[in-house]
Order: sequence, then structure tokens, then C-alpha cells
Amino acid sequence: MHAHFTAWQITNYGAPEVMVPVTRPIPTPQKNEVLIRIHTSAVTRADGMMRAGTPRFARLFLGLRRPRNDLVGTGFSGEVIAVGPDVTRFTLGEAVFGEAGTQFGANASHICHSQEGVILPKPATLPHDQAATLCDGVLTSWNFLHHVAQLRAGERVLILGASGSLGSAAVQIAHDIGADVTGTCSAKNAGMVAALGAAHVVDYTREDALDQAAQFDVIYDTLGVSSYANAKHALTAQGRYVCPVLSLPLVGAMLRTSCFGARKARFSATGLLPPDKLRQMLDAILSSIDAGLLAPVMSRSYPLSDLIDAHRHMEAGHKRGNVVVVTDDS
Repeated sequence: MHAHFTAWQITNYGAPEVMVPVTRPIPTPQKNEVLIRIHTSAVTRADGMMRAGTPRFARLFLGLRRPRNDLVGTGFSGEVIAVGPDVTRFTLGEAVFGEAGTQFGANASHICHSQEGVILPKPATLPHDQAATLCDGVLTSWNFLHHVAQLRAGERVLILGASGSLGSAAVQIAHDIGADVTGTCSAKNAGMVAALGAAHVVDYTREDALDQAAQFDVIYDTLGVSSYANAKHALTAQGRYVCPVLSLPLVGAMLRTSCFGARKARFSATGLLPPDKLRQMLDAILSSIDAGLLAPVMSRSYPLSDLIDAHRHMEAGHKRGNVVVVTDDS
């Protein structure tokens, strides 16, 4: 075992270039912790927002001038290489995946993680790169469609941003639920979105999917590109607008619709749900993957040493599915 591990630190909020590589002593797992050698970790839009400190009110929780937990990355997949004395759920050499949550630090070669946190055994049939992404787009979209929007078979759902990490998972999940799926994306990604299960694909550069009134039971705005105010006319009488990107207008819409009217605006901080609930959802996701009903869509893979380039690609827009970094010595 190396005496030090590699990670990426954020010293100030800003563009990808604010991240700097650092080496730190490999920690010894506490009583209920496991030490994981990370093989692959995800690079997500949420990671980029944390790095940039946006929206600005999020700094009240992350740290006012710089992140209190200054390492980057949330989703990971790797191998247990040490365990604390009270660990019973995992064994040495076991392949696992999970998310660091607000601890951050997954874009690294090693991480210590509580066995009671969001960490599960990785199925042998699931590659590390796909496993590392499950706690971002797939888990968030599973929560939003099954629990927040409570999407049902036969309902019509519009997925804004259908080719990204959250959107590509949402199309598959909604299709499996039995909904009639419309997805928006650029023309180059239309074939992929249709193949994932969208019955209707809208090229957002040519057409506004929100033009038609009272058309959708659920509008899932995966990127926060619209708003409840702009979307409500396209909702049916009992329609739900759901968005994982929290903003002050969304908070206002949630408060208003909780008191008045049948149409609703809803949000959930999926990553902040209790770990046992997240593990339950991940178990259901693994069952869907095993049944061939769901598979993370992969975009690009970078070496961990190229994390800045990976963030640049993630933020450029128009990516297909998920971006990951692979630990250089894996």
C-alpha cells in the first residue's frame, strides 16, 4: 500500500482550473470504515456546480469563500483494501461502488467510507465505469420519476435534456414504468434517445417541446433549463414539474403549488436522503440493470490526472451520458 494517495483539491470557487492535484497520507479506517482503492470515479454536473460554488446560496452549506470539504468528486467504484475492526458488511478484496456525498473526495486514488453510508457490493457483471456513475444520473432520475413525480404507466412524460447523464437514465426508467416518453436533445443525439425508449424526440434547437398546452402529466427538467412558470401551461390538470437543480424560483413555485392548485412543482435533494433509502433504490436499480432494462450511457473516460479536461468536457454541454476518470495506476 502506498503511504500517500492522490486527490484533487479546490482552493477557491471557480472554473475547472481552480482544481489542483494533491497528495495526502492514506488514512487508516476507523472502527466502522472501509478503505477503498478507487478504480473509476464520476465527473458530474453537480460536481461542477460544487466546484464553481453555484448557485451562490449553496455556499451557505458548502462554505462561504471555499468548500469546507475541499476535495472533488462524489461517485466512485473500486476495491476494499482495508477494513476497520467493527466492519461486518464488506471484506478485503471486495469490489464496491457508492458515493462520498458531502464528504466529497471521490476523484482520487483512495477514499475512506463508512460501511453505513451509500456503498454497495459491485456486481461482477457491472463494469467499474458504469458502477461509478450510478449514484448520479441513474439514482437521481430513479428517485425523481418513481418517488418525486410518482410517474405511472400510461402517463405522458417530457424529459428536458434527454441525452445527458440524468436524461439518458430517465428515458430508460420512464419507458420501463410504461409511460409515453418525449425527450428533448440535439439532432445528433436523437437516434440514441429514441433507442433508449423515447417514443417522441424533439430537437430543442428547432422546436420548443413546451409549446403545446396540457400535454404532459410529468415534466422532468433534468438540467434546470426551464422553470415551473414556463412549463405549467404544458402540464395536465394534475401535472407535476420536477427538477433536481434547486433555484430560488423553484423554491417559490414549490411553496405556491403546495398551497394552491392541482399542478405541482417538486424537488428532492436526492443525495441527502438517508443512506438506507438510497441503498434500497440502488438495489432496485441493480435489479433493473441485471434484467437488461437499464444501462448507464457512457460518454468519455479520462485519466484521473486529466480531471480538469474532464470537467471542461462535462461543462461544454451536449455530452452523451456520463463522464468518468480512471485512476492512473489502475
